[in-house]
Amino acid sequence: MKRTTTALGAVALMLGAGAAEAADEVTLQLKWVTQGQFAGYYVAQDKGYYADEDLDVTIKPGGPDIAPPQVIAGGGADVIVEWMPAALASREKGLPLVNIAQPFKSSGMMLTCLKETGVTGPEDFPGRTLGVWFFGNEYPFLSWMSALGIPTDGGAEGVTVLKQGFNVDPLLQKQADCISTMTYNEYWQVIDAGISEDQLVTFKYEDQGVATLEDGLYVLEDNLDDPDFVDRMARFVRASMKGWEYAAEHPDEAAEIVLDNDATGAQTEKHQKRMVREITKLTEGSNGALDPADFERTVDTLLGGGSDPVITAHPGDAAWTHAITDRALN
Repeated sequence: MKRTTTALGAVALMLGAGAAEAADEVTLQLKWVTQGQFAGYYVAQDKGYYADEDLDVTIKPGGPDIAPPQVIAGGGADVIVEWMPAALASREKGLPLVNIAQPFKSSGMMLTCLKETGVTGPEDFPGRTLGVWFFGNEYPFLSWMSALGIPTDGGAEGVTVLKQGFNVDPLLQKQADCISTMTYNEYWQVIDAGISEDQLVTFKYEDQGVATLEDGLYVLEDNLDDPDFVDRMARFVRASMKGWEYAAEHPDEAAEIVLDNDATGAQTEKHQKRMVREITKLTEGSNGALDPADFERTVDTLLGGGSDPVITAHPGDAAWTHAITDRALN
């Protein structure tokens, strides 16, 4: 009996030690499917940067039917990747999302038009059909049209909005004069479909002065009252930014890591390597901390929506925090 008790005690001690050493769990919800857009997170996982921070990170891919704000509201994630327009719109509607880090410094969003349509500038948009993504991605476009004073309900003085799927078919099939594309993804799908760059006219939101922040990290405000959660997020952000730095220095390897994590097998090596190289142009200049000036620029754009702005009031400083990045970077 004594031997048995001693043995059971040893097992209990071992189990207790194992429990004490268990890594802290973090669930990250991505904005879209597994692709180079999220290379930094997959690299951080593959290279052991999360493990080095004593984290067990689950990366959940997104998709056309997955809205990150809904996922985090339902308890399905601790932190999400989201564009700031969608995050602030959700916050105004009652979901208290807070930006804790901003890996993307620049916007990759643009409209891509066939040159044969005769569109040469925004002044040519009225009377045209423009492809627009929805599910929260429409906000930058709507703000831009409002700033231009162009209605989005059709007619000779307005634009007809075609609810675009997450593909480039409306341009290829000439259902739209222009479509929404990202510099790192859909634009190159158009090129790969056989349309040359000199057959296209592009309007980058950055160049039009209406760019808004994309791919930030957001959590629920109440969770920031928990010191353990703050510590966990600081470690997560530190490891994630290390992943982004590695991806910028080794884009081809980063793309291969992304491909290794793509359970669908839908991505091609050529496209993913190109995507990661383009993505690193957008993360350049960011150490992960949100620049307040970029936040204000985004808010001003969203508020400047005429009679139908994306948000109706300034969200205030509570919509973002440096508490996580200050801890992560120091």
